Amino acid sequence: MDSETFIYLLWGGLAIALIVAAITDLTNRHISNWLNLAIALAAPIFWLVSGMTVWPEMIGQIALAAIIFTIFAGMFAIGAMGGGDVKLLTALALWMHWLTFLELLVIMSIAGGLLTLLMMISKQIRKTEGPIKVPYGVAIAFSGLWMIWGIAGQSSQTIF
Repeated sequence: MDSETFIYLLWGGLAIALIVAAITDLTNRHISNWLNLAIALAAPIFWLVSGMTVWPEMIGQIALAAIIFTIFAGMFAIGAMGGGDVKLLTALALWMHWLTFLELLVIMSIAGGLLTLLMMISKQIRKTEGPIKVPYGVAIAFSGLWMIWGIAGQSSQTIF
């Protein structure tokens, strides 16, 4: 199997993992640690197969993930985001160039806002009490799938 085919298989595996994350967050309001860990541990395989250099590319991916974790752990600390969401975003940051990941964050914010709006409407229709618990993993997964779709249309040589 050539490296480009293997890269597409890795992207496919990431897509499947994101779908699982979205479904479990939607049904259980929980994203498993093992799923986030699997996404994170598959990233170095992707790095090696895609020919990334240790410096600056691999170190850059680790730095991006550390920055994302720090920012979103702060969001978790103030109750604005769940822990599984933080870990999922951190794991995804290992897979994408920082500019691509910035696009992911914009799409995630729009999708999350729409999801929140739909949940608010649903709450009004059903006349339920209590706060809305938004399964933000759905928005994260959607944005990740959106970016994978865009990346898959490119040659593997232009990803980084």
